Amino acid sequence: MITAVAISNYRSLRDLVISLQKLNVITGANGSGKSNLYRAVRLLADIAQGRVVPSLAREGGLQSTLWAGPEAISRAVQRGDYPVQGTRRKHPVGLRLGFAGDEYSYAIDMGLPVPGSSPFSHDPEIKRECIWHGPLFRPSTMLVDRRGPLVRIRSENQDWSTVTEHLSGFESMMTHVADPRNTPEMLLLRESMRAWRFYDQFRTDVDAPARAPQIGTYTPILGNDGADLAAAVQTIRAIGDGEALDAAVADAFPGSRLLMGNAAGRLVLLMEQHGLLRPLEAPELSDGTLRYLLWIAALLTPRPPTLMVLNEPETSLHPDPATCSCTLDGSGGRAHPDYCRDACVTACRDAHRPGWLPIRGAPKAFRGNNHSRREEGRSSVLALARALTVGQA
Repeated sequence: MITAVAISNYRSLRDLVISLQKLNVITGANGSGKSNLYRAVRLLADIAQGRVVPSLAREGGLQSTLWAGPEAISRAVQRGDYPVQGTRRKHPVGLRLGFAGDEYSYAIDMGLPVPGSSPFSHDPEIKRECIWHGPLFRPSTMLVDRRGPLVRIRSENQDWSTVTEHLSGFESMMTHVADPRNTPEMLLLRESMRAWRFYDQFRTDVDAPARAPQIGTYTPILGNDGADLAAAVQTIRAIGDGEALDAAVADAFPGSRLLMGNAAGRLVLLMEQHGLLRPLEAPELSDGTLRYLLWIAALLTPRPPTLMVLNEPETSLHPDPATCSCTLDGSGGRAHPDYCRDACVTACRDAHRPGWLPIRGAPKAFRGNNHSRREEGRSSVLALARALTVGQA
């Protein structure tokens, strides 16, 4: 399980370390930094896929993603006594990302390349990467250390050995050095990161892929666009927790249940609702109903990842069905119902009205939630109200 995420110098995230629990919901006003947190975690996942440099290029290059404010902000500036002004830098400019886990942790430092005539001057240069055992970094727990082109690994007798001295600055050791014999820890961590799942807003319009019939193939993991919804639902019934699926539907829509039809060898998702003479097909479902079914199909996956991120899951959802989906954690089990109910109602309420309200009377289980806001251009996470959803198996 991932216990913390650390981000430094990424857009409005000047220096952020956020602790994670099994279920985390982050709310905040527009421009408070929720999307930047989401993008930063996606960048971490892209490292394991070898896509971090193209991902930064799509954002305009490393310089466009770096923190644009001064290196330090004094208390007088924070109080408004003086305007924000640039200062002489004391540390190198770089984008630093990392996460801590119960078993393995990882960090990366990317900086600007040496100025020159190269046409790739906007590409970041990986300065350092580290993998260590456990959630806390100590020299004695270091397993793999990369400095520039040099990558070293710690052997069983605690001695360091060099794996390569010629790793390119635009290549990560996670994709070019990991092998089962010399660096099994790196290989395990890389495959775990590659399994992270990110779900943005699912399409629910009239032409949404989820509304169309699909070929019936085993689908233990719902696709990012939700096009294989019918196959994913049927797979949950076949090899997953079908009872949890039925309960989630009944919780949100009393008297309703999902059925599966067949049209020329293709699966057709049907929903039987109380008071209707026939079940409704996917094209007839409302946007909110279809979105809710997409969320529970993602959460009840028979192959839960170590990390699942749902971006703005409350869109088109009333607080009642949102609460029902929130009670499902990323492993298909049930989270604390009171905790999830308060979290989801708050997320939905804040998403549809301006401002935010700190919940002073919230139950103890809810007081660890996170609310994002912006101060002097920086995004900060408040321990007030915990709609970015991060679930872990």
